[in-house]
Formats: sequence, structure tokens, C-alpha cells
Amino acid sequence: MKSILYSGVALIALAGGAMAGCPAITVADMQGVAPGAYPQQYEKSEFEAAAGCTLEITSRPDDVIAKYNGMIQGNPELPPLAERLPEEPLVVVPYESIGRYGGTLDIISNATEAGTSDMMSIRHVNLVRYSDDLETIVPNVAKGWKWNDDYTELTFYLRKGHKWSDGEPFTSADIKFWYDNLEMDPNIFSKPKDYVLVGGERMTVETPDPYTVVFKLPAPKPGLLSHFANHYAQAFQPKHLLGRFHPDVNPNADAEAQALGFENGYAVIKAYYGNSDWMDTATPMLNSPDKVANMPFAAAPTLESHIVIRESTEGRHFVPNPYYFKVDTAGNQLPYVDEQDETFVTETEVRVLKLINGEVDYKTQSLQLDMAPILLENQEKGDFTVWLEPKISFPTFSFNVTDEDLEKRELFNNLAFREAMSVAINRDEINEVAYFGLGQVQQYVAFSPTPGFIGDDLLQYKTEYDPDGARATLDGIGFTDRDGDGWRDLPSGKPLVLNVQFATQGMSAKVAEMVAQYWADVGVKTTVKEITADEYRSAQSANSLDVGAWEKSQPLAVILGNNELFVPPFENYFAHRTGMLWGEYIDSDGAQGVKPPEWVYDSMADIAAFQSATPGSEEQAEIGRRMVERMTKQMLFIGTVKAVSPVFHRNVLKNVPEFKTASYDYYWAYPYRGDQWWLDE
Repeated sequence: MKSILYSGVALIALAGGAMAGCPAITVADMQGVAPGAYPQQYEKSEFEAAAGCTLEITSRPDDVIAKYNGMIQGNPELPPLAERLPEEPLVVVPYESIGRYGGTLDIISNATEAGTSDMMSIRHVNLVRYSDDLETIVPNVAKGWKWNDDYTELTFYLRKGHKWSDGEPFTSADIKFWYDNLEMDPNIFSKPKDYVLVGGERMTVETPDPYTVVFKLPAPKPGLLSHFANHYAQAFQPKHLLGRFHPDVNPNADAEAQALGFENGYAVIKAYYGNSDWMDTATPMLNSPDKVANMPFAAAPTLESHIVIRESTEGRHFVPNPYYFKVDTAGNQLPYVDEQDETFVTETEVRVLKLINGEVDYKTQSLQLDMAPILLENQEKGDFTVWLEPKISFPTFSFNVTDEDLEKRELFNNLAFREAMSVAINRDEINEVAYFGLGQVQQYVAFSPTPGFIGDDLLQYKTEYDPDGARATLDGIGFTDRDGDGWRDLPSGKPLVLNVQFATQGMSAKVAEMVAQYWADVGVKTTVKEITADEYRSAQSANSLDVGAWEKSQPLAVILGNNELFVPPFENYFAHRTGMLWGEYIDSDGAQGVKPPEWVYDSMADIAAFQSATPGSEEQAEIGRRMVERMTKQMLFIGTVKAVSPVFHRNVLKNVPEFKTASYDYYWAYPYRGDQWWLDE
């Protein structure tokens, strides 16, 4: 590679071949340039002022980016680079080196909507994000933001000239459309998500100009900003596409949809957007393969670093977004990686084998600690790196308190039963056998890491190993062996077999097997079966799981913006839930489902008050302690051991910093800036 001198400093040449007028600084070598207002990034004018230079921006050669643009169905021919970037692109400081364009990033996921967050988090953008310290919120799609004094008005400022991946302008109208016409439309979401509400009430979104968006809240919710920083759900959708098919935006929406072969406009919206805010909801390539050739786009335009161009039940393939709004300090338009290839692999053993064989460039989701020995053993031979990083969530178990079998339901609702099943678990042995002594015994308290208002009394509540006490408690509630076969039976004499179904995306097989054995040791017949994540979620949604088994817990930053851990069914479709019929009762205002006990209503009131309280205040701490004590002592979810988990990447993948946590809760790789990763091969 060529180099030039800049104020006596040797600089690396541009990835695209042109020379930079600014120092190509990295986090590892800032070359005396003062940091910006936010870690590891600048606005363009801010960088030029700090470095005393004019940033010359370049990209892939015209023929290369034109080739990729031609693969994106519906995209027009490309204008010059200056017309593709915002007036004020975001300048990213790479970690170690200025990268080179090229290569295909190979990733494996479990299935279409299972274990795909690794891939999503690399290309993901939202209005803001958490920096890699997991404490500082920094600009991303939005150039900046401002709260009013009482946290009832949040204003975002957008970048002039920012464009969607098809070249259409991205403006405040796309955010208002997302909120008013998608999130709040019962034809798309039968019930709005909590994170688009404040204390159950809707917000108002105002757009005084194309570059300003004002969220007006009915009550304080300081955690709204944090939600936009760590959640997969993006606060914008392309109005110029989806609005064509929304009857409130276009009176001819249904006619335009019918011309494409759809029943109405909503059917087209769902083909693009689904009825989920999950970023990897299948595109028309899977939803409407017979119609996709005649649709405006095969996938909706995006603001992300890459856009999907091929999709099947076996995987997806992505190419770079020619209008991506970020550049590096040498002026290269990001991303560096040309293509991304995602392959769906359902079998755990096959996924591990692919990692060892060098067929995967990065992976953390669905890797469990019991996979670490074989990965660590093959690090040098396979030329890859494995870090063991702390997890936020950890394995928990639950019993279905709204089970369709009324006799089981009565047993599972007995708090003494749940307490007995907790103390029947030998967590110290789980730590040694499944986690190699690297874990920490802990009860489920919802929050993780633990805020100061939660003490050891709750963290260790009912975690002592006491099988004799468990047996005595189970005997005392009449859950005894009635037919002499060695297994406890329901009061009617009907046998009870607990079937623990788990997916390796949500729990280690070793943990599930050990807990099942501990319950069997106190006379509760228990079986274990591994299923796919999709099968687990479907069974959970259908209220057909007797036992829930999945990781659980969220950081304070998430809970401030999302109430789901304290409202039935106590999390979302992709996570660990119980009390499905309690949730149905709440959602239907009592018309359907099963009425929850009174403590659940207290929990719902407290989480609303907690989110509105001043962060860090005594009032908030008091409410938080009350919430956690109630949830912990009700033992709706039973905690086990919180430990570490592998983060894997091939050594040819550069600019990958060591993760602070192996965690979905800060959205996997999102804080670690996947658009500046590059392949040195």
C-alpha cells in the first residue's frame, strides 16, 4: 500500500486508491488529533476542525459499486458519490487500521428468524447507539438530540441529504410514518409495543421540518433514548415505498396493491414489513416469491450498511448500500466488506464444526460456554480467536402458571411448589460442571448487571441446595407418589411428567439436563428434549409448554425504555415468557384469558412509575427495590448461574475489538461498529 506524509506523519493510503487530505487516525493511533464530542467518531466538520484539514471522500471504483447497485432490484443508476452521501456524513474512527474494500463476510444463523441477531447487529443502525463502553449514547442515523427539562419531549436532528439505499431522501416523514402508520395501526400491530408507548399511552410525533423530529410524551420516560440506542426495532421505515400501499397515506393504495396481485395495500406492507418489527422478517423473496419480480423492490430500502439481494430458506446474501452515510478518517465510504453471506444451520454440532473449519468469520449468538473447550483447543490451528465474555442474561426456568391442564395449573401456581423446585437445584455443581467454575450463582432478579438497590438477600434468594427441604415441601402440599412407582403424582393420581424443551440458542444443553436430573432426584419425573428456537417460540406462544427454559435478564438501560419483564407474559416472542393467558387477559381488558393475581397489577403500576422517575433518584431506587422483591419472591422465573460466553472471530477479520459483554441486550456487535470491520485476505 502507498503512503504519504502529512505534517511529518506517514499515513495509510485510501482503500479506494485516492490520497487523503486528513490524517487517517485510528483509535489505536490518534496522531495528536483531539477526540470529538463523542467517542470514536466525529461529524465531518468537527473532524476537519480538529485535524485542520479538508476530508476528501472516495468509495469503491465506479464499476464495482455500479455492479452491486445493479443487484438491488428497483435501484436506479447511481449518481456521483457526492450526491449519495449526506452533507454531513458521520466520520468513524477505525479501531486499529484503515481497511481495504473487498471480501465476503460469512456468518451462520439458526433459521430465518432464529439466531439471526449476530448478522443483523453488524449492519444495524438506529437513531442513536451505545458506544463500546456500553454507557455512552452517541449519534448514529440522527446527528444529535435534545431532551426538555422534564423528559417529556425528545427532539432528534437528522442529516441533510441522507438517502435510503435506493437514493430517495430520508427525512423526518419516514419516522412519523413508522410511528403513526405502522406501529400505531391496529391492522399491522394488534397491540402497540411498550417501547412506543409511555405508561400505556401513545406519544405524538411532530415534524417541524424534514430534518427535525419531536417525540412528545404524555409522561416522563427518560429511557426512551436508551431504547433507540440498543434495540433492534428501527424508528423509521421508507414512506416512499410502504406509504404507497397504506390507505391513510395513499387513497389508491388498494388499487396499486391489487395491480401487483395482492388483496389490498396492507398485504403488500406485510410482505415487506411483516407484522413484526423484527428486522429479519422475511422479505417478498420469501413472503411472495410469485409476485416479487413485479414488485418495486425485492426488499424494502434500508439505511443499514448492507441490503439483502437473495433470500431462501437456506440463507441470505447481502451487498453494500451505495448510499451508506458513514466514512472513515481517510475519507473512505463505509462499509469495507463487500458482501455478507448468511447460511442457516439448525444443528448445534454442525455450527461448531463450521467454526472450527474456518467457514465462519464471526459468531457469538447461540454459542454456549460448554462449546468453549473445543473452540479454544482449535484456536491456533484454525487461526481464529475466542474470547470468553460476561453475559447479561442467564439460564432461567419457569412453570406455566396458565397451563391448559387445570390440575397442572393449580400446582404450578402454588408458590411453595416453585420454591421447592428452586432449592432442588444444585447451582454450585452447575457452575463447576457446565461453567468450569467461571459462573456466579444467582436468583433471577430481572436486572443485570445488578443496580445498587438490589442486595444479596434477593440475589441469593432460595438458591441454597436443599433437596431434603424440597422433598418435605412437595410432600406438604400433597404432591406425592400415589401409585408407588417412585414418581410424584398430581392430587387426582394422574402422573406428572415435566418435559423440559430447550433450544441451544437460549440455554446450554448441559444446564437443561442437570436441572432435569435435580428435579428427578426429588421425585419429579422430568424429561429433556432439544428443539429448534422456532419450535420453542411457537410452543410457548401456543401456551403449550409446561416448563420454560431460556436465558433471561436485562440491563437497567433496557428496562428504563421497555416494561416487558414486569408485565404479563413477562417478555417478548423471542424470549422467555410465562403466564400467556394472564397476558391475554390484560391485552383484552378481561374479555379473554385468565385474570392474574393482584401482585401482577402492582408490578405493572410500579414499572410505569419506575420508568417515569428521575434516573438514579431515591424515588426510583425505592420503586425498583419493591419491583424486584416482588418478582423474586414470587419465583415466577427461577435463576441458576450467570457466567461467560464465547465470542468467536477469524483472525483475518480486522478491527474487531474485544467485546465487553456477549449480550443480546446491547445488541451483540452493534456497539463494536461492524461497518469498519474488514477482511485481510
